[in-house]
Amino acid sequence: MTWSTWLALFVACWLISLSPGAGAVSCMAAGMRYGFARAWWNIIGLQAGVMFVLAVVAAGLGAMLAASTVAFALVKWAGVAYLVYLGVQQWRAPAAPISTAAADTGDGTPRALMTRGFLVNATNPKAILFMLAVLPQFIDASRPLAPQYLIAAATLLVTDAVVMSAYTAFAARLLRLLRGEAHVRWLNRTFGGMFVVAGVVLATFRR
Repeated sequence: MTWSTWLALFVACWLISLSPGAGAVSCMAAGMRYGFARAWWNIIGLQAGVMFVLAVVAAGLGAMLAASTVAFALVKWAGVAYLVYLGVQQWRAPAAPISTAAADTGDGTPRALMTRGFLVNATNPKAILFMLAVLPQFIDASRPLAPQYLIAAATLLVTDAVVMSAYTAFAARLLRLLRGEAHVRWLNRTFGGMFVVAGVVLATFRR
């Protein structure tokens, strides 16, 4: 991969990461509910999901998914169901500040947050098809593919982690400013609604 190609990829990765989606909603919801330090586990899960999608595309399975109506539908509706589930859970979350034991409940453990972040990205067929359309533009088929995919993965990993950290930090700071029970309940329902909207948007996505 040439220097100019990498620079173009670098810009594309920032644009991909900055575009609002389920990952951004997941980060803001986690930051708002658990604070920045704990919500980092959600970011790690999101990046693992991104790497999983990239590996699927690099292995050629993404093209198979794009070509199969049944496989595409199964992954898409699994993603829709999971986003709606997250929305319901967020809507029903207790209106308690993060200084209480709420962050230590089962859905706030590092493992639970990592799993949640991973599934948000791994069950998103839109991400797979988007990478199928974008990544080939930066890959030179006449050169070894593995190093190029590793460079692309590292670039996307760093840029997305930075952007998701910013979303998380913003939400965590917002929580510190709005610590009243009514405020936290309003934020829970706002982000819960955003998850459901993300699920509805994904449901309308076509190959």
